[in-house]
Amino acid sequence: MTVDLFAPFMLGDITLQNRIVMAPMTRSRAIGNVPNELMATYYGQRATAGLTITEGTTPAPEGLGYARIPGIYSEAQVAGWKLVADAVHAKGGRIFVQLMHTGRVGHPANLPEGAEMLAPSAVTAAGEMWTDAQGMQPHPTPRGMTETEITGVIEAFAQGARHARAAGLDGIELHGANGYLLEQFFHPATNLRADAWGGDYQARGRFILEVAKACAAAIGAGRLGIRLSPFGVFNDMAPYEGVDEAYTWLAGELGALGLAYLHVVDHSAMGAPAVPQSTKDSMRRAFKGTVILSGGYDLPRAQADVAAGKGELVAFGRPFIANPDLVSRLQKGLPLQEPDAALFYTPGPAGYSDYAEAGR
Repeated sequence: MTVDLFAPFMLGDITLQNRIVMAPMTRSRAIGNVPNELMATYYGQRATAGLTITEGTTPAPEGLGYARIPGIYSEAQVAGWKLVADAVHAKGGRIFVQLMHTGRVGHPANLPEGAEMLAPSAVTAAGEMWTDAQGMQPHPTPRGMTETEITGVIEAFAQGARHARAAGLDGIELHGANGYLLEQFFHPATNLRADAWGGDYQARGRFILEVAKACAAAIGAGRLGIRLSPFGVFNDMAPYEGVDEAYTWLAGELGALGLAYLHVVDHSAMGAPAVPQSTKDSMRRAFKGTVILSGGYDLPRAQADVAAGKGELVAFGRPFIANPDLVSRLQKGLPLQEPDAALFYTPGPAGYSDYAEAGR
C-alpha cells in the first residue's frame, strides 16, 4: 500500500495538512519561563508540518527543571502561548503543547522562589543540570510527594490542558517519556512507594492514567496525545524486566480512554537501546488508535514504515531545527541544512529563528 505523507490526515476531528509531525524539542528560549514573540516566530516558520508538538512545558512551577523552559500555569504564559498558536494557525498548521513536569530532573536554581523539587520517591538522578545562575550542578535528591501533592499535580495537568485550549492551542501531549515525572511514577527504579501509587506496573501506572483521565475530562480525549519511551535510558532511566508487558498494558489502558494518538519514541538513532519492533507492534495493537512514529527518520524510511502499517504519522526532530521549510525540502528532494548543536539551548535568535528557507 502506497501512502502519501504529504496528503492531509484526519486526527480525530482535526484536519492535518500532511502526516509529518514536528517533534517536541527543548530550545530554552522562554525568558522568565514565558513564551514570547521569538518563540512565535520560530514555530510559525515551521508550521507547514501537519502537526507541531511544542517543547516540554510545565503545568506547575516545581516542574521547571531546566533553565528557560516555558510554563502554562500563569496568565502571562497563556498569553504567550496565544502568540505561538496564532502564528502556527496563520500558516494553516495545527499545534499541541507538550505538558512536561520534570520531577526529579532539575535543580532548585531553575525553580521559582518557594518551589521544591518533587518526585514519586526520594531517588536522586545521576548526572548534572545546567543552571544560568550557578552553571552545571549535580541533581539534588527530590522529596517524595505526599498524597495531597500528587492530587495537586494531577489537577495542575488538567488546568494546563484548559489553559492550552484557552490560548488557542489545538490540544496537548502528555510527556510520559524520557525520565520525567510521569515515567518516574511508572518506572520501578524511581517509584519505590508502598502506597496505592506504587507496587506492580498497574499500580505504578495509576498516576499516568489519572493524569490522562483528568486532562481528557478537561478538554476531551480527542485533543489529547501521549509520548512514551519504552527501553529509554535518558535521564538515568534503564530497561527493566517486564518492560514489554508493562508498556503494552499501559498502551491498552490509554487507548481505552480514546486518546488522539500514541507517540512512541525510539532513541536508538542517538545511541539508546532500540525498542524491539515486537514491543512497538504490541503497543500499537493494544492502543487501537493513531500512532506517531519517532526516532531518526528520513523520508524513505518514514514512507516505508507508514506503508507497512507501523504508524499513521511520523515525527521529525532535529531536521526541523535547521530547516524551517522541512516539509517542502522533503517533498522536493532538496538537501537539508545541518543545525549548530552549540546553539540548541542558548537564548536569542542565533541557531533558532535565523535558518534560511531554500532559495532564500
